Parts: sequence; structure tokens; C-alpha cells
Amino acid sequence: MELAVLLIFAGTLFAAAITPGPGVAALLARIFGHGMRGTPMFVVGMIFGDLFWFTLAILGMAAIATSYAMVFVALKWVGAAYLLYVAWGMWNSKGFSPAQSDDVAAKPSSRMAALLAGLSMNLSNPKVVIFYMALMPNIVPMDKINMLAYWELVATMAGVLFVVFGIYAYLAASAKKLISSQKAFQRLNKGSSMVMVGVAATMVTR
Repeated sequence: MELAVLLIFAGTLFAAAITPGPGVAALLARIFGHGMRGTPMFVVGMIFGDLFWFTLAILGMAAIATSYAMVFVALKWVGAAYLLYVAWGMWNSKGFSPAQSDDVAAKPSSRMAALLAGLSMNLSNPKVVIFYMALMPNIVPMDKINMLAYWELVATMAGVLFVVFGIYAYLAASAKKLISSQKAFQRLNKGSSMVMVGVAATMVTR
């Protein structure tokens, strides 16, 4: 793939991903409520979700996605239900101090849960679907994509998303450490849970 095409793709994806949406809101709410524990796997899951829609667009299978619309509607509701479950847990959380859990390794089950949560988030994220199904075919010459070009685009996509999500994670973690009182964390958890509810509502109404 030509370097100019990769740069245009990277720049457009960066602009789209850095714009706050359901995925960014879920990532921030997760960090505010639970710290960095499980966040890397959540981000990996989100990138896998992007990879799914990216590959679907590359293969020219948008028509299949339309034919099996009920599957994606189901994914949307599953993702929304998970966010509501997380929101409920955060609302009832007693909070914790910044020194707690950030440096504790997540258990395998929690890592898998974080991965699946991130995957579900972007499989049902309309912003992601619109980018790869509608915008990307106008940016990348789809008829010139071979196996090498596919992996070059995948590497570019993963790199851009890691940078974007890394920026948001760093800002969220830094802001979180400025808060020291238990009551402040409880208020933050409740606020984050409301964000989660808003994200879930956005997902099922769009």
C-alpha cells in the first residue's frame, strides 16, 4: 500500500477516534470507576471490534451485515446490558483510594471479561460501523488491497487506536490520582455510572 494512502487512512482514523463517542466514554468511565486494572485488555477488545468491521469492509461484506441485521441488533443490546451491569456496580461501589488496585494484576477471568467488554463495545458502536463501512471505502482504494496491504492497514489501525486510547487512559488516570478522599471517589463512581447509562442508552437508540 502506498505510504500516502496509509498516512491519509491514519490521519482520518485518528481524527475519528479522538472525537469522544460511546467507546471513549466507556473507557473513561471504566478507568474512573475501577482504575487501570483490566484497562489494557478492554482496549485490546475494542481494537478487535474495530478489526472485525475493518475486515468486513475490506471483504466487501457490508451487504451481509445488512442481511443479518438482527445479529448486530442483538450485539447492541448485549453491549448495552453489560454497560448497565457495570454502571450498577459502580453506583453501589464504596470507592477506593488511588493506591488500591491500580498496580494489582487482574485475574485471568477479569482480563477475559475486560476483553469481551471492549469487543462488545465496538461491535455495537455505531461510530465504528459508520467509519469502516461508509468512510473507509472512500479513503482506501479497496480494489488495490492484497494480503500485504491488508496487514499494513491493520498495523496502522492498531497503532493509531493504541495511541488514541492511550492518551485518554493517561489523562483519565492522571485526573483520578488528583482525587484523594473516599467520598470523592464515591461521587466519581456515581458520575461514571451515569455516563455508562448514557452510553448504553445511546447505543440502543441509534
